[in-house]
Amino acid sequence: MTGNDLEKYILDHTEDEDPVLKELDRETHLNVLRPRMLSGHLQGKILEMFSHMIRPDRILEIGTFTGYSAICLAKGLNNGGILHTIELNDELEAIARKYIGKAGLTNRIVCHMGDACEIIPTLNETFDLVFLDGDKREYSHYFDLVFDKVRPGGFIFADNILWSGKVTEAVDPRDEQTIGILQFNNKMKNDPRVSQVILPLRDGLMLIRKI
Repeated sequence: MTGNDLEKYILDHTEDEDPVLKELDRETHLNVLRPRMLSGHLQGKILEMFSHMIRPDRILEIGTFTGYSAICLAKGLNNGGILHTIELNDELEAIARKYIGKAGLTNRIVCHMGDACEIIPTLNETFDLVFLDGDKREYSHYFDLVFDKVRPGGFIFADNILWSGKVTEAVDPRDEQTIGILQFNNKMKNDPRVSQVILPLRDGLMLIRKI
């Protein structure tokens, strides 16, 4: 059995994709550059499940893209909960807002457009869950900016942590994205304030718990 066979079996035996998310996936692949950045059905469902387990009141997402993961995470919010999501590319704002609206989450998801490193310090919130999925060069900086805003026992999830396997290869000194991921992974492994584990899900998902 091949990896593709196993993936098909997993998806065939996982709860069906939300029709709004399926439509968003299709529009992203048709109209947006680098559609692979979208979380997709399996990872989206896992994020949704984790969010339901944590039952957060406040979520912060860094890297909205077209809104797929924001919608999935917001489904696990407690009543009255809010998700803040930050995206640098303002060309993606319209599609993200469109599908957040279709999902009935306009009042639960706050979209911020701009540089996350500038926006995070302005957020006067305590977060139960943070999802890092922005510029890989900035992961360590994002972590430093959000750490004091995460409640003790809260979680930080970091996506693309295996970076297409480049983390195990010789690194081109000009490859700032891979270098950023490697620095972040080492930082998390050696930070006594957190516990963490890497899941080999898609491009790698690190789960970090603030002790």
